[in-house]
Order: sequence, then structure tokens, then C-alpha cells
Amino acid sequence: MALPDLVDEVDEELRAERAQRLAQRFGGALTGLALIVLAGVGGWEGWKWWESRQAGIAAGQFLQAAEAASAENADLAAVAGRFGAVAAEAPAGYRTLARLREAALLAESGNREGALAAWDALSRDTGAEGIYRDLATLMWALHSVDSAEPGSVEARLLPLAADGAPWRASAREVLALLAIRRGNTEQARRSLEAILSDQASPQGVRDRAGRLLGGLGS
Repeated sequence: MALPDLVDEVDEELRAERAQRLAQRFGGALTGLALIVLAGVGGWEGWKWWESRQAGIAAGQFLQAAEAASAENADLAAVAGRFGAVAAEAPAGYRTLARLREAALLAESGNREGALAAWDALSRDTGAEGIYRDLATLMWALHSVDSAEPGSVEARLLPLAADGAPWRASAREVLALLAIRRGNTEQARRSLEAILSDQASPQGVRDRAGRLLGGLGS
């Protein structure tokens, strides 16, 4: 199987988030403290209501964009823009998911540079949850196999391929593809064998690793 076909297959498979304390002291201070507490509780409840409302709006917009993306003959570039708009206004969870969908649709619509920039930006955003930053790094690396400087791609992938890392099987697969591109058969074989020896590797990744390993020969 050709390297670009494997990249496409991997890409397809890889495509889902009070404590308070009071101190009080004497007599007349109690009344003032009670008023402060009531104001604080009111402000907190108001904030929670607003946050819940924003999450509901974001959820509706996200689902509408997702439906538009799955429609026949969808304008993927336009839908990517809709996910970008969701990301600009949504609370943290939906913002991250919308950024991932935006990047994926940019790639599908042929805007590879835009997709790479979007994945790269998310991968470096310390405000996003680590597992999603790692996924963005993985997607950036997968789509950079044929173009970016191999050493820079490898450096960003290695932490993701470590034992216990959540995306290790996919990271090792991309490292194998990168090694094949560089002509380093032994390194590719080690990455593929690590996938096959890890019982937690997803079946699809294991199947591709077996095919790739068979293609490398003895």
C-alpha cells in the first residue's frame, strides 16, 4: 500500500467535558457578612446560568455544523468556517472540539496549510485539555509526513509514543511512516513491532501495522 493511502487511512480512523468557605467573627459583623455571602451566591448562580446557556447555544451550533458537514455535496470549506465561528464563542469543551472539526474539514476541502496551522495552534494551546492537544499534534504530524522536516516531526511525536501515552499506538504508526519515508527500515520495524506487542493497540492500527511490517520484508 502506498504511503499516501496509509496516511489517508490513518486520518480517517482518527476522527468527542466548588468549594466555598466562610469565616465569621463577632456580633454586628455577622449581618454584613451575610449580605456579602448572599451577593456572592447570587453572582455565582448567575454565572452558572450564563455558562449553562452558552454551552447550550454552542451545542446547538456544533450539531448544526456537524449535520451540514455530513450532508451530500457539502461545502466543506464553508462548514469549516462555521466550526471556526463556534470555536470563537463557545465554552472550553465545545471550543476545542470545534477547532478539531474545523481543522479536519480544512484538510478535507484541500486547504492543507490551513489545517496544519489549526492543528499546530491547538497543539500549543495550554488552555486546552492535554489529550486534545496531543491529538492535534498527532494530526499535524500525520499530515506533515510527506512535507515537513522529518526530525522536527519525530521530536514532537516521540512523547506521544511513550509507554502509557493515550495516543501511543497511532503515534508509533506515524513514526513508522516517517521512518519509511526516510528509508530507515529498522526504525520503522521497531515502531510497528511495538504496536503489535501492545495489547492496548486498537485493532485497526494493529492491522495496518501488520500489513506495513509484512511489506518491509525480512
